[in-house]
Amino acid sequence: MKEDLLKLIDILGTITFSISGVFAAMQKRLDIFGILIISFITSIGGGTLRDVLLGDLPVKWMRDIETPLIILVSAICAILFRHIIKNFQQTLFIFDSLGLGFFTVLGIQKGIKFGLNPGICVVLGTVTGCFGGVIRDILLNNIPLIFRREIYATACILGGIIYFILFQTHFPKEWLDVTVMLVVFMIRFLAVRYKLEMPDLYSEDKKGRP
Repeated sequence: MKEDLLKLIDILGTITFSISGVFAAMQKRLDIFGILIISFITSIGGGTLRDVLLGDLPVKWMRDIETPLIILVSAICAILFRHIIKNFQQTLFIFDSLGLGFFTVLGIQKGIKFGLNPGICVVLGTVTGCFGGVIRDILLNNIPLIFRREIYATACILGGIIYFILFQTHFPKEWLDVTVMLVVFMIRFLAVRYKLEMPDLYSEDKKGRP
Protein backbone atom coordinates (compact mmCIF):
# COMPACT_ATOMS: atom_id res chain seq x y z
CA MET A 1 0.00 0.00 0.00
CA LYS A 2 2.83 2.39 0.96
CA GLU A 3 4.76 1.64 -2.23
CA ASP A 4 1.65 2.23 -4.34
CA LEU A 5 1.10 5.62 -2.69
CA LEU A 6 4.72 6.66 -3.25
CA LYS A 7 4.47 5.54 -6.88
CA LEU A 8 1.36 7.70 -7.32
CA ILE A 9 3.08 10.66 -5.64
CA ASP A 10 6.07 10.20 -7.94
CA ILE A 11 3.86 10.20 -11.05
CA LEU A 12 1.84 13.23 -9.92
CA GLY A 13 4.99 15.13 -8.98
CA THR A 14 6.56 14.35 -12.35
CA ILE A 15 3.44 15.52 -14.19
CA THR A 16 3.09 18.76 -12.23
CA PHE A 17 6.75 19.74 -12.58
CA SER A 18 6.71 18.82 -16.27
CA ILE A 19 3.77 21.15 -16.84
CA SER A 20 5.35 23.93 -14.76
CA GLY A 21 8.48 23.61 -16.89
CA VAL A 22 6.42 23.96 -20.06
CA PHE A 23 4.77 27.18 -18.92
CA ALA A 24 8.05 28.61 -17.63
CA ALA A 25 9.62 27.93 -21.04
CA MET A 26 6.66 29.38 -22.93
CA GLN A 27 6.93 32.60 -20.94
CA LYS A 28 10.39 32.92 -22.50
CA ARG A 29 8.93 32.00 -25.92
CA LEU A 30 11.25 29.02 -26.48
CA ASP A 31 10.78 26.70 -29.43
CA ILE A 32 9.28 23.22 -29.06
CA PHE A 33 12.65 21.56 -28.43
CA GLY A 34 13.57 24.13 -25.78
CA ILE A 35 10.19 23.67 -24.08
CA LEU A 36 10.65 19.89 -23.89
CA ILE A 37 14.18 20.23 -22.51
CA ILE A 38 13.07 22.66 -19.78
CA SER A 39 10.11 20.42 -18.96
CA PHE A 40 12.37 17.39 -18.62
CA ILE A 41 14.98 19.17 -16.50
CA THR A 42 12.35 20.64 -14.16
CA SER A 43 10.91 17.17 -13.57
CA ILE A 44 14.10 15.18 -12.99
CA GLY A 45 16.59 17.80 -11.76
CA GLY A 46 15.93 17.51 -8.01
CA GLY A 47 15.57 13.74 -8.03
CA THR A 48 18.76 13.33 -10.05
CA LEU A 49 20.79 15.42 -7.60
CA ARG A 50 19.25 13.51 -4.68
CA ASP A 51 20.13 10.11 -6.15
CA VAL A 52 23.69 11.23 -6.97
CA LEU A 53 24.16 12.42 -3.37
CA LEU A 54 22.87 9.07 -2.10
CA GLY A 55 24.94 7.06 -4.59
CA ASP A 56 21.75 5.46 -5.91
CA LEU A 57 23.03 4.99 -9.46
CA PRO A 58 22.07 4.92 -12.26
CA VAL A 59 19.52 7.55 -11.26
CA LYS A 60 15.86 6.56 -11.29
CA TRP A 61 14.80 8.07 -14.63
CA MET A 62 17.63 6.22 -16.39
CA ARG A 63 16.45 2.89 -15.01
CA ASP A 64 12.76 3.43 -15.70
CA ILE A 65 11.59 4.52 -19.18
CA GLU A 66 8.18 5.28 -17.68
CA THR A 67 9.42 8.56 -16.16
CA PRO A 68 10.67 10.12 -19.44
CA LEU A 69 7.45 9.01 -21.16
CA ILE A 70 5.30 10.63 -18.45
CA ILE A 71 7.28 13.86 -18.83
CA LEU A 72 6.96 13.79 -22.61
CA VAL A 73 3.22 13.12 -22.63
CA SER A 74 2.57 15.75 -19.92
CA ALA A 75 4.59 18.35 -21.79
CA ILE A 76 2.87 17.66 -25.11
CA CYS A 77 -0.58 17.87 -23.47
CA ALA A 78 0.34 21.19 -21.83
CA ILE A 79 1.55 22.56 -25.18
CA LEU A 80 -1.56 21.40 -27.03
CA PHE A 81 -3.92 22.94 -24.47
CA ARG A 82 -1.91 26.14 -23.95
CA HIS A 83 -4.58 28.28 -25.64
CA ILE A 84 -7.09 27.36 -22.93
CA ILE A 85 -4.79 28.83 -20.28
CA LYS A 86 -5.35 32.55 -19.82
CA ASN A 87 -2.63 33.25 -17.25
CA PHE A 88 0.66 31.40 -17.69
CA GLN A 89 2.15 32.89 -14.52
CA GLN A 90 -0.70 31.72 -12.29
CA THR A 91 -0.73 28.25 -13.89
CA LEU A 92 3.04 27.97 -13.43
CA PHE A 93 2.70 28.94 -9.77
CA ILE A 94 -0.02 26.36 -9.05
CA PHE A 95 1.76 23.44 -10.72
CA ASP A 96 5.14 24.42 -9.30
CA SER A 97 3.68 24.57 -5.78
CA LEU A 98 2.00 21.18 -6.18
CA GLY A 99 5.21 19.63 -7.47
CA LEU A 100 7.06 21.12 -4.51
CA GLY A 101 4.77 19.24 -2.12
CA PHE A 102 4.91 15.95 -4.02
CA PHE A 103 8.68 15.85 -4.41
CA THR A 104 9.43 17.03 -0.86
CA VAL A 105 7.67 13.93 0.46
CA LEU A 106 9.48 11.70 -2.05
CA GLY A 107 12.85 13.05 -0.95
CA ILE A 108 12.02 12.50 2.72
CA GLN A 109 10.90 8.95 2.04
CA LYS A 110 14.07 8.21 0.07
CA GLY A 111 16.16 9.40 3.00
CA ILE A 112 14.16 7.23 5.41
CA LYS A 113 14.65 4.24 3.08
CA PHE A 114 18.42 4.77 3.27
CA GLY A 115 18.27 4.95 7.08
CA LEU A 116 19.38 8.58 7.34
CA ASN A 117 18.62 10.82 10.30
CA PRO A 118 15.59 13.16 10.14
CA GLY A 119 17.65 16.31 9.51
CA ILE A 120 19.29 14.83 6.42
CA CYS A 121 15.91 13.51 5.25
CA VAL A 122 14.54 17.06 5.41
CA VAL A 123 17.53 18.26 3.37
CA LEU A 124 16.90 15.56 0.76
CA GLY A 125 13.22 16.51 0.63
CA THR A 126 14.21 20.14 0.04
CA VAL A 127 16.74 19.20 -2.65
CA THR A 128 14.22 16.97 -4.43
CA GLY A 129 11.51 19.62 -4.29
CA CYS A 130 13.56 22.68 -5.21
CA PHE A 131 16.51 21.91 -7.43
CA GLY A 132 14.63 21.02 -10.61
CA GLY A 133 13.21 24.54 -10.43
CA VAL A 134 16.66 25.98 -9.66
CA ILE A 135 18.18 24.44 -12.80
CA ARG A 136 15.13 25.51 -14.84
CA ASP A 137 15.41 29.12 -13.70
CA ILE A 138 19.16 29.26 -14.33
CA LEU A 139 18.69 27.96 -17.88
CA LEU A 140 15.93 30.53 -18.44
CA ASN A 141 18.19 33.31 -17.13
CA ASN A 142 16.03 33.94 -14.05
CA ILE A 143 17.16 34.26 -10.45
CA PRO A 144 15.98 30.95 -8.92
CA LEU A 145 13.10 31.28 -6.48
CA ILE A 146 15.14 29.56 -3.79
CA PHE A 147 17.58 32.48 -3.84
CA ARG A 148 14.94 35.18 -3.58
CA ARG A 149 13.03 36.36 -0.53
CA GLU A 150 10.00 34.22 -1.45
CA ILE A 151 8.92 31.39 0.85
CA TYR A 152 10.02 28.44 -1.32
CA ALA A 153 12.68 26.17 0.16
CA THR A 154 11.35 27.22 3.57
CA ALA A 155 8.03 25.53 2.72
CA CYS A 156 9.89 22.25 2.08
CA ILE A 157 11.88 22.57 5.31
CA LEU A 158 8.79 23.32 7.40
CA GLY A 159 6.94 20.46 5.72
CA GLY A 160 9.79 18.09 6.55
CA ILE A 161 9.90 19.19 10.18
CA ILE A 162 6.14 18.75 10.49
CA TYR A 163 6.48 15.29 8.93
CA PHE A 164 8.79 14.05 11.69
CA ILE A 165 6.84 15.79 14.45
CA LEU A 166 3.63 14.08 13.33
CA PHE A 167 5.51 10.80 12.88
CA GLN A 168 6.29 10.80 16.62
CA THR A 169 2.63 11.29 17.54
CA HIS A 170 -0.47 9.16 17.10
CA PHE A 171 -1.24 10.86 13.80
CA PRO A 172 -2.54 8.23 11.29
CA LYS A 173 0.53 7.10 9.33
CA GLU A 174 -1.52 6.41 6.19
CA TRP A 175 -2.41 10.12 6.02
CA LEU A 176 1.03 11.45 6.88
CA ASP A 177 2.42 11.79 3.34
CA VAL A 178 -0.72 13.41 1.94
CA THR A 179 -0.94 15.80 4.89
CA VAL A 180 2.65 16.99 4.48
CA MET A 181 2.18 17.48 0.74
CA LEU A 182 -0.82 19.70 1.45
CA VAL A 183 1.12 21.55 4.17
CA VAL A 184 3.97 22.39 1.77
CA PHE A 185 1.52 23.48 -0.91
CA MET A 186 -0.50 25.63 1.49
CA ILE A 187 2.58 27.29 3.00
CA ARG A 188 3.75 28.24 -0.49
CA PHE A 189 0.26 29.29 -1.61
CA LEU A 190 -0.48 31.42 1.47
CA ALA A 191 2.97 33.00 1.39
CA VAL A 192 2.37 34.23 -2.15
CA ARG A 193 -1.27 35.11 -1.49
CA TYR A 194 -0.43 37.29 1.51
CA LYS A 195 3.00 38.42 0.25
CA LEU A 196 4.91 36.78 3.10
CA GLU A 197 8.65 36.89 2.48
CA MET A 198 11.97 36.24 4.16
CA PRO A 199 13.54 39.25 5.94
CA ASP A 200 15.17 41.83 3.66
CA LEU A 201 18.85 42.06 4.63
CA TYR A 202 19.38 45.09 2.42
CA SER A 203 16.59 47.39 3.56
CA GLU A 204 18.97 49.54 5.61
CA ASP A 205 21.32 49.86 2.63
CA LYS A 206 18.44 51.16 0.52
CA LYS A 207 17.52 53.73 3.16
CA GLY A 208 21.06 55.00 3.34
CA ARG A 209 21.41 55.62 -0.36
CA PRO A 210 21.19 59.22 -1.58
